[in-house]
Amino acid sequence: MVEIRNMRENAGILVRGAKLIAMSLVLAACSRAENLTDLQSFIDEIIARPSAPVEPVPEFVPYEGFIYSAASLRSPFQPPVVIVATEGTVLVQNVQPNLERVRELLESQSLSELSMVGMLTTEGVFEALVEDGFGEIHRVGVGNYLGRNHGRIQDISFDRVKVIEIVPSGNGGWVERPQTLTLQ
Repeated sequence: MVEIRNMRENAGILVRGAKLIAMSLVLAACSRAENLTDLQSFIDEIIARPSAPVEPVPEFVPYEGFIYSAASLRSPFQPPVVIVATEGTVLVQNVQPNLERVRELLESQSLSELSMVGMLTTEGVFEALVEDGFGEIHRVGVGNYLGRNHGRIQDISFDRVKVIEIVPSGNGGWVERPQTLTLQ
């Protein structure tokens, strides 16, 4: 058994020696620099060519923000709402909101975000306490405006505020629509 092991070790040494000799012959053949002149002349020709001009970095225009001011209006992708009068309600047509007047604070929120939370009386004149969507309470009277649809307060009683809104009719005109805020 010892003899077989010695034979294997001797064979491994011989194989390694043969590989080493073969590799040295390959390296010796590659190191001959006789035919490299054409390669060197090609490299010199490429280096001598003029380089392409470098384009300047483009000038970037700074971003300018845009504020979309029609967010509270009807979406242009939805058809206009056609107002139909319910029983006992008469819709007044051929009205138009005053678009040049200064808008009041409560006109920046829809009527669904507002709620009546109280009422005050001064010498028989009712004033309503209306809470906005931010939790602030505002004192309003007859003639004040609230809601996004040009809603004007017509009457205030101890438990409700009657509002007349002017909304698009759906056929290019305007129509009055009654709304009510009830005491919460």
